[in-house]
Amino acid sequence: MRTGSHKLGLILIRNPPAPSAYECVARVQGEIHNPKLNRMQFSFELIKRAPVSSARVGKIVTPHGEVNTPVFMPVGTQATVKTLSPSDLAELGAEIILSNTYHLFLRPGHELIREFGGIQKFMSWNRPVLTDSGGFQVFSLAELRKITEEGVTFQSHIDGGAKHFISPEYAIEVQQALGADIIMAFDECIPYPSTRDYAQESLERTLRWAKRCRDAKKDSGQALFGIVQGGMHPELRKRSADALVEIGFDGYAVGGLSVGETKPVMYEMIEATVPHLPEDQPRYLMGVGTPEDLVEGVERGIDMFDCVMPTRNARNGTFFTSFGKVSIRNAQYERDRQPIDPSCGCHTCRNFTRAYLRHLFNAGEVLALRLGTIHNLFFYLNLMRGMRLSIEQGSFQEFKKGFLAKRENIDS
Repeated sequence: MRTGSHKLGLILIRNPPAPSAYECVARVQGEIHNPKLNRMQFSFELIKRAPVSSARVGKIVTPHGEVNTPVFMPVGTQATVKTLSPSDLAELGAEIILSNTYHLFLRPGHELIREFGGIQKFMSWNRPVLTDSGGFQVFSLAELRKITEEGVTFQSHIDGGAKHFISPEYAIEVQQALGADIIMAFDECIPYPSTRDYAQESLERTLRWAKRCRDAKKDSGQALFGIVQGGMHPELRKRSADALVEIGFDGYAVGGLSVGETKPVMYEMIEATVPHLPEDQPRYLMGVGTPEDLVEGVERGIDMFDCVMPTRNARNGTFFTSFGKVSIRNAQYERDRQPIDPSCGCHTCRNFTRAYLRHLFNAGEVLALRLGTIHNLFFYLNLMRGMRLSIEQGSFQEFKKGFLAKRENIDS
């Protein structure tokens, strides 16, 4: 029987393992048990720009640590990234995660999380957290919600259809109770397609809500980001960005994309937005996306990304690799002795074959979901590390060309 500690391993341990790097950092910094030491304020430093694109490297400083950008944020909807522990995430190199205000508001409730000292203490994660405002989830309810100038009334999906109301002020109150390092203004994410008239009407309301959010925010050390909307209309995107900058936020998000539009349209909207955002503040592309989207977004000056794609796809048996996607349930992998990606250094690829992973998925074993999630998040986080290094070395365009060329066979 093997003994001792092993990163991301599933082994039996006879003796207590030595503290992990994550635990050592937590003990040294004292961030979990001594909030008086937790005094860093939010800031963003632009470190280097790529010579022939808008790609850039930066550093975000938050009360719970630093985040190197460009960065991908794993999605921990309900204060957990499904199948992984906080120490797993730290060992994978995640520097910040995203949690969902809508879901945590409904269950277990923001006041309960406040009682535990905030989301980091509640989930035993001593690194930065970003919470969305809940706007996307509320507006995705469609038939179950009603929009007014004051806010949104909606029916819950988990407690028998009980009605709830969220205003811009209440969205900020809930997020401040959750205690995330970065919180988001309450916005309306309109459906695709939408008419220009509706896009403009919604945009103007979102801008009024944005100012109410900023006015409602207390001096808590949390950073507040505004969200650019405007549908698929470049002039409305510009209008939104300019107005949000005038209101004044700690960072700016590009919202309302990856909702059904084509890739060229999405990239056009990014290009219509980013030039109107401050150079010295972080830019966040919400809910995007594929590995190719991340590379294209970085090239256009985006600093932060989140998406459920790597974790959700992993649980469905689809893995991202340097050469494309692998659908592990396919019969061709029944006797395949290779790892998911021979060039990958994650725990899953170092220890398990495609044949074994296919067996786990076909047998419905929980381990399949965990090993797949480890691989896909490692791939995404490693992609971001590679882009940061290439920008620092002045070779981002070569990195992009090589990355896309290897992934032409996108459905292996």
